[in-house]
Amino acid sequence: MATEILYFAWVREKIGVGAETLNLPDSLSTVADLVGWLAGRSDGHAEAFAEPARLRAAIDQVFVPLEATLGHPREIAIFPPVTGG
Repeated sequence: MATEILYFAWVREKIGVGAETLNLPDSLSTVADLVGWLAGRSDGHAEAFAEPARLRAAIDQVFVPLEATLGHPREIAIFPPVTGG
């Protein structure tokens, strides 16, 4: 099943695209596994995902920790921490 992966802020800038539609391998069980797998897609991906602790994620528009189980999502967003004030 195809999953839309959305990238925001400097993650998007390093990768060079705002979204990709990918068929995820069955071997991926967590968001952290996904981040590791994505890091191997290109030099830009590797740079964007070099420090996973700096990333946040949402599965189907619900914020989740990187240890969250993927299941069968329609959409996964990956972004830096949100700041505001």
